[in-house]
Parts: sequence; structure tokens; C-alpha cells
Amino acid sequence: MSAMMKAAVFVEPGRIEITDKRIPDVGPNDALVRITTTTICGTDVHILKGEYPVAKGLTVGHEPVGVIEKLGSAVQGYTEGQRVIAGAICPNFNSYAAQDGAASQDGSYLVPMGLCGCHGYKATAGWRFGNLIDGTQAEYVLVPDAQANLAPIPDGLTDEQVLMCPDIMSTGFKGAENANIRIGDTVVVFAQGPIGLCATAGARLLGASTIITVDGNDHRLGISKQLGADVTLNFNNCDVVEEIMKITGGRGADSSIEALGLQSTFESALRVLKPGGTLSSLGVYSTDLTIPLSAFAAGLGDHQIRTALCPGGKERMRRLMNVLASGRLDLGVMVTHQYKLDNIVAAYDLFAHQRDGVLKIAIKP
Repeated sequence: MSAMMKAAVFVEPGRIEITDKRIPDVGPNDALVRITTTTICGTDVHILKGEYPVAKGLTVGHEPVGVIEKLGSAVQGYTEGQRVIAGAICPNFNSYAAQDGAASQDGSYLVPMGLCGCHGYKATAGWRFGNLIDGTQAEYVLVPDAQANLAPIPDGLTDEQVLMCPDIMSTGFKGAENANIRIGDTVVVFAQGPIGLCATAGARLLGASTIITVDGNDHRLGISKQLGADVTLNFNNCDVVEEIMKITGGRGADSSIEALGLQSTFESALRVLKPGGTLSSLGVYSTDLTIPLSAFAAGLGDHQIRTALCPGGKERMRRLMNVLASGRLDLGVMVTHQYKLDNIVAAYDLFAHQRDGVLKIAIKP
């Protein structure tokens, strides 16, 4: 295809702009998806600020909802015109990493060098949209390994309802899954941004009986109540570690989930754990972490610390959309604003500065 499309591209630190780009050609294993809705993620803000390096001129964004415009010759089981999503992480499921159970950490970084992406392991390399290849904040996106990464949207679900599935819902739920939650557990979730809110919802679905959420924003804490929190703590009003130990009778929480990426929240998430508890870490950290000796029980407390990158693939997306289709959860409440793609620079400014109660912005071409 030789026509042009609008796309939001990284120009330099502090500048993401709308420009015209050529609509990509479709290879045999690809699908061209016409974007109907996408959004801005905190990781995109890290890119905007230059805190996470990407190539100049790269189209940013990694959360696609759209319609199949054109299918590659080898892609089966889908039809042009079908509504679909793809995970923010779109690995090659033929890779060694995928078959070793770590699909998100595959060899996709080798492809731009002309090498086989089935070989090699690298942390976060399964994240291709807006990182290694052009992303989703555009009129069209090319989905690689489409047969493994495209998931049809069930009838009756809106774009806004499934917009969280590619990244925020998958990441938040993975945080809850990694927390080893059992029925009747007490779980603490630190930070109630979009990912933390999804971790709260995931903890409820997994059977936690007492969910404590921590944030400095009362509006977000109110939404966390809607999504499953039993107790909300504003860290501006109390010593949250002390308060959580009171709530648990000095026992500590069975699990904690850290969803921000700061030393302070990581340390608090460790300090509230019972011996033998699990800390599930979702935050993206920008500096070295220090583990406090007393909270770590000198390494003798039987604690687990687990990290995660958002799982992708069509089966993961199918399961997440099944939760939504069942009516057990509605994440549409998290879409607080809507902007046209042409106005995405203003949307970035709103999101980066967290004004006007923003959680997620629906970007529509």
C-alpha cells in the first residue's frame, strides 16, 4: 500500500508530534489493522521525556483496538473487516523464549538486524509496538505474527470496554496472579493508577477477602472501592505500614503488589508482608533499589519477590475479554477522557501532568 496515514512519532525528548507516514506493506505473517481506538500509557510518557530510549521517528503507542484492513497470505482464521485487539506485548510464539514459558522476553530485538527472532532472549523484547517497531498511535498499525497475536472482540463489547486489555488489564492481572493469592487472603496494592486499579480488580477475582489499597489521591481510591477494595488508605493522612499492621493484627499481609516503581512504595510493600508472603512488583523503576535489612529479615523470611512484563498473545486477550463479557468487571469507568488523534499532543500534556482526574484517554483517529 502506498497511501499515507497520520501517526504520532517520537521526535526528541519532550516532543511527540503528528506527522504523515506511509501505510506499511503487509507481509505473509502480518495483519494491517485500522485503529479505531488506542490510548496513552505511562510508558509512553517515559518515552516522551527521554527516560526510555526509542528511535527518532518511531510511531509510539502499544494498545490497539481496531478492524482488520488486510491479512497476510499465511494468516488463517481471521477475516478482513473483523474487530480485533492485539496485546501490547506481541511475541513470536515460535521462539525459544515462548516455548520456555517466557514469551514476553523473546528474540524480537534480533529482527531489525536481519536475524531470526525465534532465537535469543532479552528482557522486554516481546514489547514491539512503539519500542522496536511502529506503534498504535496512528491510523493503522502492522501486527506481526498476527495469527498468534490477534484476538477477535466478542459481540456486545465496546472499544472503551476492551481498551484496557492489551496492556493495563493484562499487566494488573499478572501482578495479582504473581502475588500467589489464595481464597481468604489479605492483599495490599500500592498505587491506584490504571495498573494498580486492575491489580485490585484481579485480586478480588482471585479470591482475596481483604484488599487494602494505598494512594495519595482520594478520587482514585474511590474508584478502587468500585473495583474491589475493602479498605483505602491515603498515605498523606497516615503511616500506611503502621496502619496495615494494625488492620492485620500485627500479622502482616499475605501479599503486596507494587504498581508505581519507587523505592518508597517498594520498601513499604516489603515491610507490610508477613513471613512467607509474596511481593509482586509491577513498577517500572528508574534507579537502583535498596532492600531494607529488617524488612527482608536478613534474607531469612521466606519472602518471594516476583516481577512481570505484561503477557500478550491471543489466548491471554481472549481470557481477559471473557471476564468483561461475563459482566464480572467493567473497566470502562477508567476511560475518563477522549481526544482525536490530531490532538494527541494536548492529550499527552493532560496525561503527563495528571490533570482533571485523568486515568485513561481514548484516542480516536
